[in-house]
Amino acid sequence: MTMLSGRREVGEFKKHYKWMALVVFVTFGVLFVRLIYLQLITYSNWSAESHKNITKRIRLPATRGIIRDVNGVEVATNRAAYDVFITPQFLSNDDLSRIAKLMGLSRQEAASLKKRIDQIPAHRRSHMIRFFEDITRDQLASLETHQRDFWGLDVVVVPVRRYPFKSLGAHAIGFLNEVNAEELQSLAKRGYAAGQRVGRSGLERAWESYLRGRDGELAVVVDVRGKEIALSAAARNKRQQTREPIPGRDLRLTLNMEMMRTVERAFRGHPSGAAVLVDVRTGRVRAMFSKPSYDLNEMSGKLSPERSKEIEENPFRPLIDKTTYESYFPGSTFKPFSALAALQDHILDTSTHFDCPGYYELGGRRFRCSDAHGEVDMRKAIIQSCNVYFYHLAEQTGLDRLARIAQDFGLGARTGIGINTEATGFIPTKQWYLKQYGNKFRVGFTLNEALGQGNTRVTLIQLAMAYSAIANGGTLYVPQLVQSVEAPGGVIIEEFQPRVRRRVSIDREHLSYMIDSLFGVVNDKKGTAFDVRIENGVPIAGKTGTAQVSYRRPSPGENPRRAGYYRRSHAWFVGFAPAPNPEYAAAVLVEHGGPGGKYAAPVAIQILQEVLSGELRK
Repeated sequence: MTMLSGRREVGEFKKHYKWMALVVFVTFGVLFVRLIYLQLITYSNWSAESHKNITKRIRLPATRGIIRDVNGVEVATNRAAYDVFITPQFLSNDDLSRIAKLMGLSRQEAASLKKRIDQIPAHRRSHMIRFFEDITRDQLASLETHQRDFWGLDVVVVPVRRYPFKSLGAHAIGFLNEVNAEELQSLAKRGYAAGQRVGRSGLERAWESYLRGRDGELAVVVDVRGKEIALSAAARNKRQQTREPIPGRDLRLTLNMEMMRTVERAFRGHPSGAAVLVDVRTGRVRAMFSKPSYDLNEMSGKLSPERSKEIEENPFRPLIDKTTYESYFPGSTFKPFSALAALQDHILDTSTHFDCPGYYELGGRRFRCSDAHGEVDMRKAIIQSCNVYFYHLAEQTGLDRLARIAQDFGLGARTGIGINTEATGFIPTKQWYLKQYGNKFRVGFTLNEALGQGNTRVTLIQLAMAYSAIANGGTLYVPQLVQSVEAPGGVIIEEFQPRVRRRVSIDREHLSYMIDSLFGVVNDKKGTAFDVRIENGVPIAGKTGTAQVSYRRPSPGENPRRAGYYRRSHAWFVGFAPAPNPEYAAAVLVEHGGPGGKYAAPVAIQILQEVLSGELRK
């Protein structure tokens, strides 16, 4: 019985042995195939992954291109700053507490740091993440002394934008700030990463692709705690990868910062306004000034919420570029274009006279003039800014002729300066009024346009370019801010020549007549700017303007003095010098200044006088 049982068990074992052997064979076969797959077929992929686990990638920031004025003076440059990067995977809570103490953080700041790190998702905890920017020298010294104690702490030198002139020319130059999460979705394709800065306004924004350069990268071998491993030279060459950063291109501007200082000095005592200075022979802009302004270093750096609110709530609107973004009623500075429209189409000639009793009557309504000028021709009307003469001119010339000539001089259209959001201004036509007022047209619309009021609006840069076209004999230029793009060593990569927009359709003899008339505004005893001229100074021609403003209802509890200020007209002066062979044109607006001859003309005359009488002329 025992032997029979044993044989039966052996039989049972032999019966299952084949199946057991098959299972073992299949198992080892699968393992063998998997091993071949991992070692031969997908070796390169897994090798790259394992290399990532022992590699730390450090971004090498590119140096942003330097911006210089026409004389090579730096207006936007870079300084060395130190940013703190943390790799959360390699730091404990105790490490974070020590780092906070070394940096002199308050309890609240330390708690905020801990909270930020706790919120980082698992897949990013092995990445270097910037937590502190532009730390102080004391913080830098403390961290560098103990940096070896923290495997997940890196202090990286980065270039930070610096603006030596602070607020001077701020709107034209522009500033940077950090890319936000929403923008990264599109900017990541162009090489931007979280924490990087991008141009937000002015030239910094318009020329971002030239200025930014391309970041580099350094890959170093680290151990499991994130500490860099010391390798031999041969091993380092094999295991350490470097992509060198490429610095951005430099810009050489047409702006002259000494001329900008001249404009700034001339505006002392005026809380709000703007000015543009242009070379009439090339269209190159030498100065763009908008007041009040802001410190570019502050805007590109650590702008506190309190300071941000203060800037935004400033009633003089420092964030607005008043040279290009804002448009205004031109007032009497528009009269030369009205006169040229009448001359060019032979509606009036230079000898046509009208009597000015101090008002112009139309349909039972009286349109007032600044004075009773008596018999005036076109030259006297411009010199004395006689409204009555231009009311007669407007009625005979017609709205569409006025609009056509104004548009030919570039008014009512963007100049193409290429920075910020440029306003178009507006030159209304008869068709526009018919559409607005249900096919009803009034002569009063034409009267208002001839005097630069009603619905007519222009920008400072438009007026500066239009008067430049009068001064240079009829060439309307595109305003130019960038003269050349240069390599960091100063080698010119691309140079930009002046660009002609068009020749205006005005006979030269009419332009010469207008230059002579505008010369009389400053130099004739009855001229509206005669009282503020500089005797024996540079001969200046130009036109004053006093532009009425839209009625503004005082706010509840508003200071009556401030309310009165906002009801005052804008003061204008646009002119050029030296007459009769002009080099520079200046457009000046003093917001709520009052009469143009009293408040804007002295500013413009001072600017042109200083620019053309000394070293600045070179």
